[in-house]
Amino acid sequence: MGERQLLPALDWGLQGGWGRRDEVVTVTGGDDGGPTALRIMLGGHLRRMRESAGISRADAGWQIRSSESKVSRMELGRVGFKERDVADLLRLYGLTDEREKERLMELARAANNPGWWSRYGDVMPAWFSNYVGLEVAAKLIRTYEVLFVPGLLQTENYARAVVQFGKAYLPQEEIDQRVALRVTRQQILTRANPVKLWVVIDEAVLHRPVGGREAMCEQIEHLLKMTKLPNLTLQVMPFSSVGYPSAGGAFSILRFPEGDLPDVVYIEHAASALYLDKVEDLDEYAAIMDALSIAAAPIGETPRLLLEALDRMH
Repeated sequence: MGERQLLPALDWGLQGGWGRRDEVVTVTGGDDGGPTALRIMLGGHLRRMRESAGISRADAGWQIRSSESKVSRMELGRVGFKERDVADLLRLYGLTDEREKERLMELARAANNPGWWSRYGDVMPAWFSNYVGLEVAAKLIRTYEVLFVPGLLQTENYARAVVQFGKAYLPQEEIDQRVALRVTRQQILTRANPVKLWVVIDEAVLHRPVGGREAMCEQIEHLLKMTKLPNLTLQVMPFSSVGYPSAGGAFSILRFPEGDLPDVVYIEHAASALYLDKVEDLDEYAAIMDALSIAAAPIGETPRLLLEALDRMH
């Protein structure tokens, strides 16, 4: 992206910083790559090839019977790819390696496949749809949360209560879809190649009876069960700790398989989201996350803190 972007609901404002790494682009199997991430990967690769060939976006647009803005959107991963356009651009950029050409064409085909989350498009804004695509492609997610249990760890009843906050007017069918989306996202924790999730939550999260005491007890018991997963680390920021003042609100840092995409900091707002990938921003948030992990109770203390919260909730 290269700069801070506040993303409105219908525009994922990615800038040209994506795909900066020069390693060979590969396609991962199944949903692990995520069409969102694959579009960004291919777009960044095409941009680097165009720049290396000394060709303008306008000339590239003419080659594919379109415009400079269309090429820009392709390079930013904002749109799908027509195989004919990709083939024409590769020819224009002078690619002669047939194996590399086929690899990139395969990537274009994979990038056009809708993700499983596309069926929730009616209840999910575009800015969040793209986050889910990145979440699916991530290999490590580090999250700090101060108000609620993170979505990837919520039970269905807890998720339903969160979805209904301030939105009791929504039709039941839409509420059900939103809850189903949140629960289905959790498959990345138990798939064949699961994401590694490191979560730091404020202790207040465990004392806030979201959905009522019964639902909250169920939620805490679920957290106890999830901490047994080898790919999940959960820490609690106790009331006795001042935490890290610079942390501010909740945020997540997503890391992707080596050579695919740069890290991304994701900060969600009520009707938009902020995606950061400037080096200085990434360094700042990585330092904040490290400081939070140090200030939080040691990992070995998590079961005890959860059990104490469960006893109080009873």
